[in-house]
Amino acid sequence: MILWLWLCCGFSTSVGQPDSELMARYLEEKLMADYSIMEQVARRVPRQAKFLQRLETRPRMSEFSVKSTIISRYAFTTVSCTMVNSGSEAREAVFEMQIPAPAFISNFTMIIGNKTYYGEVTGKEKKHSSDDKARHRKPLNSTEGRENGYETFKASVFIPRKMQAKFLLHYEELLQRRLGKYEYTVSIRPQQLVGRLRVEVNILEKSGIVSLEVPPLRNSKHKGNGKVEGDVSPPPSTVIGHTKTLAKVTFNPSVVEQTRIARNGILGDFIIRYDVNRELSVGDVQILNGYFVHYFAPTDLPPLPKNVVFVLDSSASMVGTKLKQTKEALFTILQDLRPEDHFNIIGFSNRIKVWQQDRLVPVTPNNIRDAKKYIHNMSPTGGTNINGALQTGAKLLNDYIAQNDIDARSVSLIIFLTDGRPTVGETQSLKILSNTKDAIRDKFCLFTIGIGNDVDHKLLERMALENCGMTRHFQEDEDAASHLKGFYDEIGTPLLSDIRVDYPEDNVEQVTQNFFPNYFNGSEIIIAGKLINRTSDSLHVEVTASNSKKYILLKKDVAIDLPSRNDIRGIPGLEDGKGDTNYIERAWSYLTIKELLNSRLKSDDSQEKDYLMEKAKSMALTYNFVTPFTVLKMREAGLHPELAPEEFISPSTDGIGEKLQSLQGHKAPPGIQRRQDKQRIKISKTSADGDPHFVIDFPSSKFSVCFNIDGQPGDILRLVSDHKESGVTVNGQLIGAPAPPNGHKKHRTYFSTITILNNKPERSYLEITPKRIILDDGERLLLSCGRSAVVRSNSLEVSISANSNITVTIRDTISFVILIHRYKKPAPYQRNHLGFYISNSKGLSSDSHGLLGQFLNHEVKLLQESLNTSHQQVGRNQTEALKPNPTNTLRVKGRLVPVVWKQRRIYNGQQEVECWFAKNNADKLIDGSYKDYLASHPFDTGTSFGTSNSF
Repeated sequence: MILWLWLCCGFSTSVGQPDSELMARYLEEKLMADYSIMEQVARRVPRQAKFLQRLETRPRMSEFSVKSTIISRYAFTTVSCTMVNSGSEAREAVFEMQIPAPAFISNFTMIIGNKTYYGEVTGKEKKHSSDDKARHRKPLNSTEGRENGYETFKASVFIPRKMQAKFLLHYEELLQRRLGKYEYTVSIRPQQLVGRLRVEVNILEKSGIVSLEVPPLRNSKHKGNGKVEGDVSPPPSTVIGHTKTLAKVTFNPSVVEQTRIARNGILGDFIIRYDVNRELSVGDVQILNGYFVHYFAPTDLPPLPKNVVFVLDSSASMVGTKLKQTKEALFTILQDLRPEDHFNIIGFSNRIKVWQQDRLVPVTPNNIRDAKKYIHNMSPTGGTNINGALQTGAKLLNDYIAQNDIDARSVSLIIFLTDGRPTVGETQSLKILSNTKDAIRDKFCLFTIGIGNDVDHKLLERMALENCGMTRHFQEDEDAASHLKGFYDEIGTPLLSDIRVDYPEDNVEQVTQNFFPNYFNGSEIIIAGKLINRTSDSLHVEVTASNSKKYILLKKDVAIDLPSRNDIRGIPGLEDGKGDTNYIERAWSYLTIKELLNSRLKSDDSQEKDYLMEKAKSMALTYNFVTPFTVLKMREAGLHPELAPEEFISPSTDGIGEKLQSLQGHKAPPGIQRRQDKQRIKISKTSADGDPHFVIDFPSSKFSVCFNIDGQPGDILRLVSDHKESGVTVNGQLIGAPAPPNGHKKHRTYFSTITILNNKPERSYLEITPKRIILDDGERLLLSCGRSAVVRSNSLEVSISANSNITVTIRDTISFVILIHRYKKPAPYQRNHLGFYISNSKGLSSDSHGLLGQFLNHEVKLLQESLNTSHQQVGRNQTEALKPNPTNTLRVKGRLVPVVWKQRRIYNGQQEVECWFAKNNADKLIDGSYKDYLASHPFDTGTSFGTSNSF
């Protein structure tokens, strides 16, 4: 399928190894530091991550995400990609995505700067002209050549300097069942490391989900046989959850995890395989709003006998690996033949060589041995006589059927393999097609296999379509042996023949194909149609077929359910409003268009071909599908509104029963709490805020102690360290700013990031900046500080008051509050920063440490007080009773600490605190010196005082 789009407009652990799981996540998230997540602009790569991503002049991909919803085998997929041009001039950005060849693109949108360009599906015969706006961008094209089941969608635009472009691609497909499972595949090939890469797949199957599996990434971009050798574990960072009818799978690799897979950003195919529970009898019939889809896949039937002729290319071009792997596959296939089967082998080049003349032989140990010898002795030579080989194979099989009293219920087929085009004998494709069809005469099916780039794909595809078969294509550099064996496994076990599915003619119309020559084990028959009488209570279904023992007839009246039972709302891919939420109707339109395309391909009548083309085009335009007869025209929509926060989120499943939301790692309770901005917070005075100013509250002593830490920009201070006991660590990273004029300081420092780590009962962390919050407890969630919300996970609750504060509660016994300080028009010495306050420390152990944590379970004693002042007066009215006195002293853990009286303001200046101030970076007040509290990176947990450890 070809379509043309035209546009009108140096962290380390103690041993220095940067490979811990949390550090990997940190490197990824630092790509987003200091940028607004709402604007989704460029993520900066820290020095420590430069080995992961080399500097390039091309625009950098900051986000690549795929969200898919599969409903009763019908998949809606949305691909979102953001590219940022941080250069000083406009640069070309290329968005490229491999999509399954059976899929139909249903929409494409580009957002470049503040302009939106949306795709409009139109008839292909209309030509497009460029206008004067084309100078800003060059024309796009895509989808390019097909490569064994995939097509490449490609869009190219120029991004102005210091701006970004966002691409949104939507496509739909009906999953096919092969070898007993449905396979959904996402190509993850951004061709560069991505700061935020995520795949999310939600599956809803009313029949019930069974055998859900996620194999390792398929590094080859081509399809295999569905079997995985060696490691069968899911890719790193994959999370799988499912109930009886719902499943959610996410893949969220960090930058470091991406690098371990592929440094060039070509990760491979992310694959999900599953099957569903099946009813006996007529199968699963689903009905919604006047449309139905019928899935029929019986199991536990005895296999039919088969008569098979293998026609194998042995021309000179097969020399080397191709012929070797073909032989290996045939050796295995011969072993899988059943005793009731019959077979023969034909090798062809410019000469046709038949192993057993004029007959098919039964499967016996001796015949299998002799067949292997014949295959082993095949040697590549000569040209390629495709027509002669097929004529010989068809005559051999026809004569065998006519001359032998074979089982009437047996299945006959030819498996044809070649790597080239016809070069000997008849070389005209149309003549070969005609000769083949005349020779077969609808008596058996032809299955074709092409290897390499020189094969005539259209010829093989049409030969298979015209003769009730299937086709496959493999690349030369692939494992042809496993592919060939996998293809044979799909068709090697016929269970039924001559299957016909009927519905009352006065009840249905526009039904898709309802007769099928064969049903193979592990596959599925799908029929769809429209209901004429929508008020009927039931739909009568009859299935007739033959199996190895007898003819069978299945009947059932299927109840027509209320619309709400199968109604799905919020499907990704239908947000543009051009379609409705009837996934069954879209599955019907998908199947109908596919059949029209196949019928046109098989037709030799020009008038019939035009009729089929117009009919397919009309339906494609109705359902907004890009097909060989339709294209996407890009239209400018002007300024785009901000994307709604719900867009491209998991679909709603109202009316289904079980909730997809129950699979989420992070849940918002009913009625998400929204708090007023800048609310007053009643918490402990114990805090670190401002430049940074530390306050320790000692309630039993009825006074407070304060101190400053004059750190350096980039320092990471360990505020609370209780990793061994409660599992909690809090680190704060400093950012620098110039000092105010006429001040005594050389510079100011503020907290730019607060990192809260917890390893009990499970590992999790929070990374908070003035603009965004990252919550990661195995499944990462990105939140904006500009929106009020409450999010809960297994052991954490995060409550956000928009642009004001964040409250973090751990196991209901530990609470921290982080104040957000943001300036509309900051002075040169001001920076957006954070303040850290301890609200509840009951869950922290007596061994907790850190600049604040070491004082939470200890008391200090004031040894000297101002004259005529009692200790009770100190607690009652410090402002009046105490005067600044340089001789006042505190006793802390046996140390004497000189202090002076000071006043501090906390809570954004809304409360004044009077405290005893310890000078010189809290000398003698804290254990050791402040440099002992420097963490090596934000995830340094420090298992004991003065040590460094990775989380």
